[in-house]
Amino acid sequence: MMITTQKAKEAVLSSLSSYGKIVLIGCGGCAATCQTGGSEQVKEWEEKILAGRVLASIVCEEPCDERLVRRDLRRIKKELEEADAVLVLACGLGVQTLVDVTGKVCLPGLDSQFYGKAERLGRFFERCQACGSCLLGETGGVCFLTRCPKGLRNGPCEDMIEGKCGVKDDLDCVWKAIYDRLEALGQLEKLNRVRDPEDWSEHLHPQQVIWERGGTGERG
Repeated sequence: MMITTQKAKEAVLSSLSSYGKIVLIGCGGCAATCQTGGSEQVKEWEEKILAGRVLASIVCEEPCDERLVRRDLRRIKKELEEADAVLVLACGLGVQTLVDVTGKVCLPGLDSQFYGKAERLGRFFERCQACGSCLLGETGGVCFLTRCPKGLRNGPCEDMIEGKCGVKDDLDCVWKAIYDRLEALGQLEKLNRVRDPEDWSEHLHPQQVIWERGGTGERG
């Protein structure tokens, strides 16, 4: 999921200062889980922070899915037409999707931080960089690219001390975690493989995946 944090209210209000009528759109997916853009946060912005300025508010099921956005926005079509700007309590993908769908000025109320797992409410941890060349099958399901500050591909560096990261001493060394996981799985032989340096030419942006019905996705 995309982990988001709320922008400072003063900064958001400043970005809205030249716009009168506002439509407020939240996210029923990741931002709701992060408690940054769900129904409670939308209600707070509408009733307390932007009181009297919001023509309509809605929590889209998935603001990053254009199909679902078009469906959900039918309920506030008139208000959208009259609005001067749209405040989006969703990740950057949601903001850009709403720009494409509405053609309106769409302003972000949140900052996108990272792809992460939710351990429990309020505890989110970065675990994936969407690198496009997943090696989790070789590392016991532990991502070294994300969890090693140096992004080392072939084991721990000389800074590792008693299983702790030499860059951030409050972190466990990810390669120690990989070793322990593979040992528990009886797959330590996977550590014998030497991985080549990453070919970053395969990771140029922007990227896309396009597939036809019945086929597999082609990345480009």
